[in-house]
Amino acid sequence: MGLFDWKKNKKESKEELEENAVLTPDNAEVSADGKNEQDAKAEKDEKKAKHAEEGGFFKRLVNGMTKTRDQLAEGLNRIFHGHTELDDDFYDELEEVLIMADLGLETTDKIIADLKARVKEYKIREVEPCRELLNNIIRDQMMVDDSAYDFEDRKTVMLIIGVNGVGKTTSIGKLAAQYKKRGKKVLMAAGDTFRAAAIDQLKTWADRAGVDIIAHQEGSDPAAVVYDAVQAAKARGTDILLCDTAGRLHNKKNLMDELAKMRRIIEKEYPEAHCETLIVLDGSTGQNALEQARQFSEVTDLNGIILTKLDGTAKGGIAIAIQAELDVPVKYIGVGEKIDDLQRFDPTHYVEALFADFDVRSEVEMLIEEDNETWQ
Repeated sequence: MGLFDWKKNKKESKEELEENAVLTPDNAEVSADGKNEQDAKAEKDEKKAKHAEEGGFFKRLVNGMTKTRDQLAEGLNRIFHGHTELDDDFYDELEEVLIMADLGLETTDKIIADLKARVKEYKIREVEPCRELLNNIIRDQMMVDDSAYDFEDRKTVMLIIGVNGVGKTTSIGKLAAQYKKRGKKVLMAAGDTFRAAAIDQLKTWADRAGVDIIAHQEGSDPAAVVYDAVQAAKARGTDILLCDTAGRLHNKKNLMDELAKMRRIIEKEYPEAHCETLIVLDGSTGQNALEQARQFSEVTDLNGIILTKLDGTAKGGIAIAIQAELDVPVKYIGVGEKIDDLQRFDPTHYVEALFADFDVRSEVEMLIEEDNETWQ
């Protein structure tokens, strides 16, 4: 036997012994520790991925709000650098800048009044501290309580309303994909039966999200679609039923009757389910979006707002006006066409994207890096 053969046999014998070794308590402990380490690593990787995803969305939000931010920054820098005293001229110019950012007169008046009250309370005499106060006031106004999302963790029927062209069907598809990703059983209902394109588009999104859809032919009774969808949701153990609706705001009476009929069906046939009505608004339309929300609120009770198309608009401040004037929380915002470009609304990120004057890339990378360090 040559030296090479001897080494080979010795190696094979060692491997055979290890293969046939009895699992002792010590070995078992090592094995368990190894498994625990793997589980911990998997959990850490999952959290890092989630935070990276959130950081990526924040970056897209910041990029999308560039026009609004640049317009605001120019006006605010002019005011804060041009004034040394908190006089009437300072407040008048600040009011003008906020109105130009599409916050609206009523909302701006509230913000200015709150700012003056805090200046008096904190005995502030200089201009610069008002910048941070302004950010805090707007963030406080935009806060959404965690309980606003309780419906996501119970049996829920969601009525998604809004005029045509605001991204209603797309938002339904994105929500469906996200809920399914979180392990929810999701079903769609093509309740906008007045447009064949709406039905086809929702079917496409259902395929893309990997969820089932209940749809009738064009011209069918929307309430009948909802009825069938509710029965299917109950039979299949669905967690969340997402219902598209027609956007015929020009005929309020028909729309009111239609939505009321849908709600009656849901309450009668599925009393154990929560009914959540969200309105989709196009953030790029500014004050028009606020007017749409006002008109829909006259037709039905609103639980929340999905604000879309915030990327590339100079009217990003409209979210503040809508929430302040209607007392309806913005629950989701959209900043792009990708399936994950619709996320829960984060007031802190929104205010940072709206007012912050910093290098986007370095700030976002710093945010993600800090989050990653937390999980190491």
